[in-house]
Amino acid sequence: MTRQPTLRTPASPVAQPSTSAPLPPTADHPDDKLRPQSLAEIIGQRAVAERLSVALHAARLRGEPLPHILFDGPPGLGKTTFATVLHNELGVDLAITSGAALDKKADILPFLTNAAEGSILFIDEIHRLPRTVEEFLYPVMEDFRVDIVLGEGLAARTINLPLKRFTIIGATTRSGMLSGPLRDRFHMHEHLEFYDVDDLARIITTNAAKLRVTIDPAAARELARRSRGTPRLANSRLRWVRDFALARANGHISQTIAADALDMQEIDTEGLDKQDRRYLDTLIRLFKGGPTGIDALSATLQIAVDTIEEEVEPYLLRRELIVRTPRGRKATPAAYTHLGLPQPEPEPSLPPFDQPRLFD
Repeated sequence: MTRQPTLRTPASPVAQPSTSAPLPPTADHPDDKLRPQSLAEIIGQRAVAERLSVALHAARLRGEPLPHILFDGPPGLGKTTFATVLHNELGVDLAITSGAALDKKADILPFLTNAAEGSILFIDEIHRLPRTVEEFLYPVMEDFRVDIVLGEGLAARTINLPLKRFTIIGATTRSGMLSGPLRDRFHMHEHLEFYDVDDLARIITTNAAKLRVTIDPAAARELARRSRGTPRLANSRLRWVRDFALARANGHISQTIAADALDMQEIDTEGLDKQDRRYLDTLIRLFKGGPTGIDALSATLQIAVDTIEEEVEPYLLRRELIVRTPRGRKATPAAYTHLGLPQPEPEPSLPPFDQPRLFD
């Protein structure tokens, strides 16, 4: 039988929330205000923050807007946070939209013509811009002008509408899908990396104070270890652990409470959830550890191929629990160890083919 990683049974109710338990968030401590408000408050991504600090200081000295900036990296690492922080640091207007919402030129035109001097336009998932809208942005980013064509055929004429100088900040999880001309028009290109446990633990401790809940350092590290190096996921799991602590204990988050809360969600010590472990178990038990194709896994798990590729496999690949080979997906020895399964026997090597040489 397959042995699953041990998940401890959540603690039974030990006490009702007492009068000394942390109060729920109020208007002074809103539950959704967990984003840093300045560069000094940002934890992790220090190299990126330092370069942005230089750009900010230079822009202030020149009295000019920030250069256009492109942030790329996996979801949940702080691309939107950096945009809002730059907006706060400069004290300028901020407009937010998404590449998927800009189907045609007319959709983005109001954002351009209404942009104030030095303001910021943040375009999330900018790789989803249609090619016509993307090309419409080229003169905007280079010369701060909009080229509008009136009429058709021989009677058509072009009007060059000057714009105020402002900053476009783009965010993407797939920078490779951006065309070269658009990517080159961003003066700064910053890649965000996953966070280590120490930085995530500091973020969790800071945000626990914003949520008006107390947490032990060991509990913060327990949460950080199970958050896949992603602040957004850490904040989501912190909120769940806070609710668990209020419902099952006195509101204080200890390491035991944090572990019990995450075990209830079936999140193990490596941050894998039930779907991740089911993927590994299927690959090892039914397909003998692989290699096997993604279509076979999808049909067996009854999970869409794109869901497996975009939600399940990235973290398993990063943790080196699986590898992609030309023949398909294959489980690594670390996957067997994590599931508590015996390592597979090595395949016997074939003896050399003994054939006489042609000229012997």
